[in-house]
Amino acid sequence: MPQQRTLIILGSGPAGLSAAIYAARAQLSPLVIRGRQPGGQLSTTTLVENYPGFANGIEGPQLMEAMEAQARWLGAEILDGEVTGVNLQTQPLAIQMHDETLYCQALIIASGASPRPLGLSNERELYGRGVSVCATCDGFFYRGQEVAVVGGGNSAVVEALFLTRFATRVHLIHRRNQLRAAPSLTTRALSNDKIVFHWEQTVDSLLGDRKTGLTGLRLRHLPSGHIEELNCAGLFVAIGHVPNTALFTGQLELDKEGFIVTTGKSTATNVPGVFAAGDVQEPLFRQAITAAASGCRAALEAERFLSGLS
Repeated sequence: MPQQRTLIILGSGPAGLSAAIYAARAQLSPLVIRGRQPGGQLSTTTLVENYPGFANGIEGPQLMEAMEAQARWLGAEILDGEVTGVNLQTQPLAIQMHDETLYCQALIIASGASPRPLGLSNERELYGRGVSVCATCDGFFYRGQEVAVVGGGNSAVVEALFLTRFATRVHLIHRRNQLRAAPSLTTRALSNDKIVFHWEQTVDSLLGDRKTGLTGLRLRHLPSGHIEELNCAGLFVAIGHVPNTALFTGQLELDKEGFIVTTGKSTATNVPGVFAAGDVQEPLFRQAITAAASGCRAALEAERFLSGLS
């Protein structure tokens, strides 16, 4: 594989693969670096009902496999691995992957976002031992047991509904007194007898340790401060996401939450030749279709930028 590339795309979710499809059709020979989570967040999602073209919906992993196959068919190169560093102050741009450095004339950042943790002292210790951020990945292990989900948005409700396939009861813990999820999801959750709602409550602490695994939660009722314990075998955290932009701190303009700032309606960043697409620069909608659309735009803008160099 040559060290010098025309276009490199970081990330293989809907934004990255859509960018790869458009860039490959433009004969830019894009290289896609798949990153830590190949397929992005959709690779851990169950039924996707709102992506156009699928009358009966499509499973998230299946959708991402199809996108990647299409990108490959058109000529995009897909590379497994993670980027460990970048230098965006030079031209060509330098992309570090462990012991190897790749160079490119244009870069599309589609590195997405990662689940936001609760921030509790033993949370990391209990990951994989009762604490999870992916019901699709881990729900099966809680067949016949009680589990909990923290959050009140679309992600949390989707997780809770999926978990009802396995768990005897799903406790949905939300700090507000009503869900923020879409009306259709809210209706399905409220009418599901397996879901128990804990309104205006937050997880104060996790019970258990690395040896025993999670044994329960200590919940705090926000209006009163009252503490109660809830026995459960699993906790699924779905309280939002943090953009994967740590690599770009000090090199790209970021907003106060860490999202990459792009110019107006463009995907262009403050560095010429560097574009951002998908959840890494979209704090509001964070949908597969909006990510795919921004990936398309980033590829078209990268093509125009590269044409101006020749």
